[in-house]
Amino acid sequence: MPDLVLGPILRYVGKDEATVWLETDAPCLVEVLGHADRTFTVAGHHYGLVCVGGLAPGLLHPYDVRLDGRLVWPPPEYDLPLPAIRTLGGDGPVRVVFGSCRVSLPHRPPYTLAKDEHPEGREFDALFTLSRELLRRPREDWPDLLLMLGDQVYVDEGSPAVRERIRSSRDVDSPPGQEVANFEEYTWLYHESWGDPMIRWLLSTIPTAMVLDDHDMADDWNISRTWKEEMRSTPWWRERLAGGLMTYWIYQHIGNLAPAELDRHAEYEAVRSADDGAATLRDFVEWVDSGGEGKIWSFKRDLGDTRLVVVDDRTGRSFKEGQRSIFDDHEWNWIVEACRGQFDHLLLATTDPVLLAPGLHYAEAWNEAVCDGAWGDWAVAPAEKLRRALDFDHWAAFHVSFEKLVQLVRELGRGEPARPPASIVFLSGDVHHAYLAEVAFPRDANVGSAVYQAVCSPFRNALDTHERQILRLALTRPGTAAARALARAAGARDPAIRWRITEGPFFDNQVATIQTAGRHASMKLEKTVGDPHTDRRTLETVFERRLA
Repeated sequence: MPDLVLGPILRYVGKDEATVWLETDAPCLVEVLGHADRTFTVAGHHYGLVCVGGLAPGLLHPYDVRLDGRLVWPPPEYDLPLPAIRTLGGDGPVRVVFGSCRVSLPHRPPYTLAKDEHPEGREFDALFTLSRELLRRPREDWPDLLLMLGDQVYVDEGSPAVRERIRSSRDVDSPPGQEVANFEEYTWLYHESWGDPMIRWLLSTIPTAMVLDDHDMADDWNISRTWKEEMRSTPWWRERLAGGLMTYWIYQHIGNLAPAELDRHAEYEAVRSADDGAATLRDFVEWVDSGGEGKIWSFKRDLGDTRLVVVDDRTGRSFKEGQRSIFDDHEWNWIVEACRGQFDHLLLATTDPVLLAPGLHYAEAWNEAVCDGAWGDWAVAPAEKLRRALDFDHWAAFHVSFEKLVQLVRELGRGEPARPPASIVFLSGDVHHAYLAEVAFPRDANVGSAVYQAVCSPFRNALDTHERQILRLALTRPGTAAARALARAAGARDPAIRWRITEGPFFDNQVATIQTAGRHASMKLEKTVGDPHTDRRTLETVFERRLA
């Protein structure tokens, strides 16, 4: 009899419909709330994505999962609340919990220790702690969406169990060593990351949206043209790339889409129709990597009067001579259209922060200019080496893309072509610290929206003391002034906006919440606290701030 391997995971939720994702150990018919669909197969693994329609808006709909008519979830001994779908359309506020960067490790010492205390220490898992916190909170206070902004799995920091499995299955003395090498090994990372009982419960009852970042594929993924050329010359990269994008499509991407979008998704239908869709899916992801439209992984959702636009700022990067860009024309046109419309709040999510601390912004702008030859050919190679060593690959290091996005926000904020949103908030992760930055436009810009950059990282991968000290130095006035002088000396343009960090930086494992209601918006940041040697841990509020 078929059984669950992973899930159920609640993905898209609208006013009257939802999708539920899962993985099974054999082909079967999957049923959720009277709606059924057959699994599809990729490389011998079996997956289901059930579209559930006809739900009443603004209500809670408990559900179970049946495979070939047999109840498999929740199991008889389940002692957690039943998984449930809460549709949109209620009278309360909209809450979006977000963050990024989560290594999957056991919830015991030495893994719950700080890095300074043990090299394997990553402190408390914020998502695990959040799931326990929700059990103590009223259901009406739970999030409407969990937005996971990259690094859901770490190819370069696999769990002890996954690394042991890799060592037992192949020679790790050859590249990529103990990092994952192919589709099958990627599935092990997802099973490890989402298989914990508390995480499994959380994902079964809080809707999720996800986008990939570099550690989902490789450290420094698509940071520069030379990096791409070097990786493509290695004998193992093509298989890693295919496995990473194929599993991303299955485990993350298709669940981001509404049922109507799935109906129009030609690749989804082709994979589902095949006896085994591995070859079809591989052809598709290799086309995407070789220059397919960058908008493939980007998506949007409407949460009441709040528009969420999630931009893939990794896959579609271009490094053609004189055309360094985060997105291609297809993705840019999609971004512009996705941000148009009538809504009270715009949440524009990018894994990499659009607005770094000013000192870091100037440092990356300087480095980009030198990489492009501002100080002569002799400086290009050292600048490229520095770019990769210091991870200078955020929007500040792609000034053309940065300026286009700032101009778009300026137009949206002054009501072109519709009424300006009350708030426009960039949501980001990646940088292993959290902060809130307030944006100021020139007076003649007539921007009526409150504009912010909100960053929350990591869920679980806190920096050590030395790493935190380096970042704090970059945030000082002398550090900022020095970086700005370097940028100007290399001919980098000053940004057309100003911003200042009003909260932070904070370096804990943490989760953030954006709450909107009418024309009001606020942000809350919570960090994990507790005793690493016991099971006692909780979330503690770091700050709460009104945005609009």
